[in-house]
Amino acid sequence: MASHRKPRCSTLTGRARRTAAGVVGAAAASVTVLAPAGHAEPRPAPEQVRAQLDGLYQEAEQATQRYDGAREQAEALQRQVTALQDDVARRAAAMEATRERLGELAAEQYRGGGFPPGFQLALSDDPRQFLQRAGMLDQAGAVERQVLEEYGRQRLALDTRTAEARLRLADLDARQRELAAEKATVQDRLNRAQALLARLAAEERGTADRASRDSARPDLDPGLDPGAFAASGRAAEAIAFARAQLGKPYVWGATGPGSYDCSGLVQAAWAAAGVSLPRTTYDQIDAARRVPRDQLQPGDLVFFYAGVTHVGLYTGGGRMIHAPHPGAPVRYESIDVMPFAGAVRPS
Repeated sequence: MASHRKPRCSTLTGRARRTAAGVVGAAAASVTVLAPAGHAEPRPAPEQVRAQLDGLYQEAEQATQRYDGAREQAEALQRQVTALQDDVARRAAAMEATRERLGELAAEQYRGGGFPPGFQLALSDDPRQFLQRAGMLDQAGAVERQVLEEYGRQRLALDTRTAEARLRLADLDARQRELAAEKATVQDRLNRAQALLARLAAEERGTADRASRDSARPDLDPGLDPGAFAASGRAAEAIAFARAQLGKPYVWGATGPGSYDCSGLVQAAWAAAGVSLPRTTYDQIDAARRVPRDQLQPGDLVFFYAGVTHVGLYTGGGRMIHAPHPGAPVRYESIDVMPFAGAVRPS
């Protein structure tokens, strides 16, 4: 993505390595079940389907994080474009007022018997000409010279801001195309997951779907989570916010208040505690102090998968509150349900 990404190189590092590792693993996991079936191909076991669903959901989460990052950049660019366009409009209005003043001065000069070449030059199409040939302005009086110089500065500034606005518009167009591509990728993975679930008998779906493996209800009594009471200060505020979101649906790209994706939920929870976090898991894991798993405290962000594509809010007792995936609402769940990738402690 844009604007903040480093150029690609042959050796993957940092975020690129994490994403590539996740994509390769998830893609490999999704091939078998989705390949065209022969007449004698047996129905896959629920454990196999579970692995395929995990792969598809992980691919969707990777694309969701890329989508979130691209959308954040697009929104920032849109704000820049809007500000630039407003600035261009103000500068154009000021320049037009100066141009009108030049016209009045020129009319006065004409009535007085002369029309200085400086006026003709100032009203030409190239504002740089009369700045480079400022000696011609000597034929005008002090007032006229001041107005001419101001007009030239205004035109140069307007040209500069207009060019900048065009560049930002081009960047915005690129980000919007990227958004559309990532949106299509997410939807494709989720459609494939739904198609895979549809192939199973109803009684098998609960076994295969990751959403029910932990046997955790969205309304699980937080009192059963002994670590939740150890939280204090801002961490307690973040957990309280997350608890208030229990049962709300997962929607990819959502940051609340009615729905969330995984990174949107933890971002909103810590924002409620007065701490600003980046939008994506890739940036969130680098935005605070790392903590080892055996030193987790309530309020820590816990990340999962080699690609760092999922995040939850640790509440203590080996559990977290997170937004799992489409079809599974915000809820408590064990941090052992997915491969642990790391943790950080916002402050």
